[in-house]
Amino acid sequence: MNAVPEKGEAGFLARYEERKRHLPGDRRVREAAAAAFRATGLPTLRDEAWKYTNLRPLAEASFAGPLAAFAEQRLPDDALPGLEGPALLMIDGRLQGDLSAAPSGVRVARFADEPDFGAVSCTEHAPLVALNTMLAEDGAVIEVEPGVDGGTIQLVSLARETGGQSITFHPLHRIRLGAGARLTLFETARGGGSYFHNPLTDVEIGEGASLVHVRLQDESVDSFHLATVYAAIAPHGTYDCFALNIGARLCRTEFHAHLSGHSGSAHLNGAQLLGGRQHSDFTSIVRHDAPQCASRQTVKNVLAGRSRGVFQGRIEVARPAQKTDGYQMNQALLLSPDAEVDSKPELEIFADDVKCSHGATVGELDPEQLFYLQSRGITEPVARSILVRAFLAEAIDLVGHEGIRGVLDRLVESWWERQAA
Repeated sequence: MNAVPEKGEAGFLARYEERKRHLPGDRRVREAAAAAFRATGLPTLRDEAWKYTNLRPLAEASFAGPLAAFAEQRLPDDALPGLEGPALLMIDGRLQGDLSAAPSGVRVARFADEPDFGAVSCTEHAPLVALNTMLAEDGAVIEVEPGVDGGTIQLVSLARETGGQSITFHPLHRIRLGAGARLTLFETARGGGSYFHNPLTDVEIGEGASLVHVRLQDESVDSFHLATVYAAIAPHGTYDCFALNIGARLCRTEFHAHLSGHSGSAHLNGAQLLGGRQHSDFTSIVRHDAPQCASRQTVKNVLAGRSRGVFQGRIEVARPAQKTDGYQMNQALLLSPDAEVDSKPELEIFADDVKCSHGATVGELDPEQLFYLQSRGITEPVARSILVRAFLAEAIDLVGHEGIRGVLDRLVESWWERQAA
């Protein structure tokens, strides 16, 4: 009879002790990560960065490791989110080389074959990063050579149904763009059943390079999704990200963007659509360490049922970062009296020649607008749908890729149909 996996931190550490001789990469990095995680454990509400997001349900759950290797020779019918083109397929945290394809000019490899942890691994003040570094078995390595336009590529993560067994996987993705390179990456996470998905993405954008990164989190409503993204942006580089969180029981998407070179830019936009008892947290930190850089954030929340949305955004402007232009806005639309939102925009400025602003609004659907639409013969459910989609349009329209924007629009429409049913 199989032993019941231990819960919380003890379970993750036991998994590491069981697997450490078989994990790829520098064991010293793994051991340092395990020591950091052993010292801190999972974050609690006493940690300022996690004061609005309670990980107790995760700490009280027990997880087994990933299932046996995926042996099918074809993609599941619903694997791709309706977008044609080259795709990399991750199943239960493992890259499926036989079922993946990359565009010309883009080099793709498995983290298991090239286990470089990068500069962000084993951060003692980032327990989820330490957990990933400790347990990462695979991930996607994506590299675009200098001056190359890599086009559009999809990175699709699927979690298989487990028949009641809860599993955990911790992919580590590395994305490297050489000087003047370009790439659009559409990253999707989906699955069935109960599981814990803890991806870490390490992005390096070379001088004058541009990455458009769209993340769609549409996981099972019984799952946990805790994602961390680090983006280092060189002079004149651009990181343009949009994240749509629509699934998972408990979700947190955490971004760290570092503008280290002159005239770089970072856009960290997103939307969270939640119902039932879902909880989703959008946290971002943008570090301006160089002059004449710009950052933009527009994050929208639509909350139904007893759901809870969180936005924490901080812009840090160092003394040398003169002529910084920073902006962040968080807006929430509450569709239920039981829904809740927590918003904490922050500015930390040490330079004296900057243009920075932030703001937050919380409201309900305007009854006068509803009445106007109904007076024109539009039924109440359709009128509410029109107003919700109009509220989200400002954020979703920031996605410049027409095909990806169409996928997001269809998901928003289907989400609303489920809420109205």
